[in-house]
Amino acid sequence: MTQPYLSVVIPAYNEESRIEATLEQVHSYLSHQSYSWEIVVADDGSIDSTARLVSEFCQERTGVRLLTLVHRGKGWAVQQGMLAAEGTYMFLCDADLSMPIEQIDRFLSLEGGGADITVGSRELAGSRRIGEPGRRHVMGRGFNWMIRALALPGIRDTQCGFKCFRAETTLPLFERQTLWGFAFDVEILYMARKAGLEVREVAIDWHYREGSKVRPLRDALAMAWDVLKIRWELRG
Repeated sequence: MTQPYLSVVIPAYNEESRIEATLEQVHSYLSHQSYSWEIVVADDGSIDSTARLVSEFCQERTGVRLLTLVHRGKGWAVQQGMLAAEGTYMFLCDADLSMPIEQIDRFLSLEGGGADITVGSRELAGSRRIGEPGRRHVMGRGFNWMIRALALPGIRDTQCGFKCFRAETTLPLFERQTLWGFAFDVEILYMARKAGLEVREVAIDWHYREGSKVRPLRDALAMAWDVLKIRWELRG
């Protein structure tokens, strides 16, 4: 079997209200591309109909796979999806599809292509944040300021759910990943920096979607603690 050029990895937890629409859009877009591809949905132990809906979609369409996992967190689902992916490039895609799928081109073109990791950014010149409540924006920027100060100076938007990874150089990072919550991005990017890999940001359009799984206060505190652990445990 020929290795696909691109794997789109979609972590999902209780996404029955939108997973079908997301898969339809992603599958339709990829079906019109000249490169080979696959879609890997990593279901993080959903207790709604997410897994059933994805399984039915897999039966109706080619190029789609479902990983059924126990529930351990988004970072866990991403890790398992990336380790199962077979593409030369692996694209992390949030299930809410808050970035237009057509903007994958920005990650694979001269803007983002060639880097070991290309991070979608909502903070670069040319980026657009559409429909985001002011309070959510302030909280997000405060968390990103902390991440830049403690772990990743120079990266403006570590938490955007759209990232592209060169499998050859980044799979070892996912094999070593230890965080299974929302701070997994920081751990992966921190390890990439330490390994001398190239991390590049690319501007995207980002649309606010209702239904986020992030619990603002509880998850913010947990993520802050995880960032401190990353700094202390990996700095040497």
